[in-house]
Amino acid sequence: MKLTKLHQEMLQGKHGYAAQKSMEILNALGEIYEAERMVPVTSVQIAGVSYANLGEPGLDWLAQMAEDGQVRVLTTLNPAGMDLENWRVLGIDPEFAKNQERVIDAFAKMGIITTCTCTPYLVGNLPHFGEHIAWAESSAVCFANSVIGAKTNREGGPSALAAAITGFTPEYGYHLEKNRQAHIIITVKPSISGTAQFGTLGKVIGDILDANAEWTIPYITGISVANTDELKSFCASIATYGGTALFHMDGVTPNRTKIPKENIIVSENDLAQAEKELNEEDAKIDFVSIGCPHASLREIRHIAELVAGKHVKKETWITTARPTKQVADRMGYTKIIEATGIKFACDTCCVVAPIRGRFTGLCTDSAKGCYYGRGRNKFQTKHCSLEECIEEAFAE
Repeated sequence: MKLTKLHQEMLQGKHGYAAQKSMEILNALGEIYEAERMVPVTSVQIAGVSYANLGEPGLDWLAQMAEDGQVRVLTTLNPAGMDLENWRVLGIDPEFAKNQERVIDAFAKMGIITTCTCTPYLVGNLPHFGEHIAWAESSAVCFANSVIGAKTNREGGPSALAAAITGFTPEYGYHLEKNRQAHIIITVKPSISGTAQFGTLGKVIGDILDANAEWTIPYITGISVANTDELKSFCASIATYGGTALFHMDGVTPNRTKIPKENIIVSENDLAQAEKELNEEDAKIDFVSIGCPHASLREIRHIAELVAGKHVKKETWITTARPTKQVADRMGYTKIIEATGIKFACDTCCVVAPIRGRFTGLCTDSAKGCYYGRGRNKFQTKHCSLEECIEEAFAE
């Protein structure tokens, strides 16, 4: 791989310890994947923020990098393990909170914007079409590649941080146009609308791709319209169940591709079967969570319309980015929602928060939330529309 004078200086340690270690990581990745060169990136999203995932070894490494490391491009963070301001109300252990704050402090020391969200594109980290970026977080990567048309591989936490500190990433994988071409047509016959249905569709297509290793990029037809909330739900689901980092949706997404010849049909029965798999019979629901990926302002406004004047019967969280909640505060939505007993959980989500053992059954409109709720937290799961989630929250 060809390295410029700046890259070589970083490798030699002339720009400090963190830049040297970062360039070592990126150079190794470039050699492994036979990249010809490095390309500059315009933004970074870093995953691996929850102390539950990092532990002391991960935190020690971050602390070392923070000694002299400074990011060169706009860089944001994935959700942490707790609401950084309201963790006591949400029942987070004080010892965990102390360690989580140490993690955030290390990131902040490097100049990283500690907006802890899986939807950075909703709060200011919004790249342009065709730009090279280095994002971690599977749903955000899928959204950036597919919906925005930026170019990123599915980075891990260390490689994303390395790109942020150096301002570069090796040019391989989805940074190359030849690797962004569709492999299979998937025609969706039923009409799809709403975040829950788009999540179910993501599971159906994700399962198809997971079972066929040669199909990694689908060309999806049959969807006439999809809004941002529906697409973020779909991205989260297809990335979770299929490991998908890029899809093309005819008439919806901006990338161009050669049209594959092979075609698979998604039927109403396929959706019904997937929905059955997301739901457990007789699930005893004691926890309702909306916002996986993080809830948008439009979703919060709709929730406020649905809950005004009521009082919640079950523990209910809305997980969202703090900047989004701050706008909701100004619009009066937060006051209406919190008056019902529903809690906002900023900076975190039900996937990375340490909540295993606290609840028995999870009701959510997120297919991704069902996957991790069942697999990581051993919850029984109920998957339904946002409106049905709200009904469940107020049910005896």
